[in-house]
Amino acid sequence: MNNLITRSITGSIFVILVVASILLSHYFFSVVFLLFTILGVAEFYTIVSKEDYMPQRIVGIAISIVIFCIFSLISITNSNIKLLLILIPLFFIPFLIELFSNKKHVIYNLSTTFLGIIYIAIPLSLLNFFPNLSFETGVYNKGILLGYFILIWTNDTFAYLVGVKLGRRKLFERISPKKSWEGSIGGFFFSLLSAYILSCFFVELSFLEWVGMAIIIVVFGTLGDLTESMFKRSLNIKDSGNILPGHGGILDRLDALFISVPFVFFYLLLINYFN
Repeated sequence: MNNLITRSITGSIFVILVVASILLSHYFFSVVFLLFTILGVAEFYTIVSKEDYMPQRIVGIAISIVIFCIFSLISITNSNIKLLLILIPLFFIPFLIELFSNKKHVIYNLSTTFLGIIYIAIPLSLLNFFPNLSFETGVYNKGILLGYFILIWTNDTFAYLVGVKLGRRKLFERISPKKSWEGSIGGFFFSLLSAYILSCFFVELSFLEWVGMAIIIVVFGTLGDLTESMFKRSLNIKDSGNILPGHGGILDRLDALFISVPFVFFYLLLINYFN
């Protein structure tokens, strides 16, 4: 019971922080998620480090910060997209550092360094574009960003609740024995209901477009959750960290985002292109 109360309080504070950051401004949202990016990448490097197997922690975090700031700057101020070219030499710095570091497990060190950037920093950085897919100065469609998180939380919450009550058939027992098909169907149903409600309040997207986003989130959000579980199983750990009481680490709380964000981003780009 105490763990449930702790989990509920932590979850509520987290949701309030995310919603408040979205409602206040694009700048505030970017600051909050830049912090999440730093914490997430640092947490990832912590769990994959062992003895002589060491990702380039400081360099990886620094590159993640630069990526996030460039994406944010382009989205908020309509800065020239050529800023992305700055990233090209940055991605080769870890190779040079590894060359002169005289470490044993070079491939592992480089692989985990880049995995933290690709798996965590890039998806969270792409969130900056959700409210401004037209790349116009001063545009901030917070409804799209808020709707994305509402759908993520709806699917996650009702998949868990329905799974606890009705779950019988295992969804992916090898990776996550507690997930069930019944829970996933429940999350899908309530996500569609949320999509309808969102279409009534946020007209930036039509009902069918919200439904499309909901379907992508249900599929790839679940796969993101399973991917995080796969990583933890391979490392033989229960949680990615302990920064969030009752929830574990920042990666445990954001796992559904890491795989779903890139696919939702591409989906929203297509909508913006054809409208």
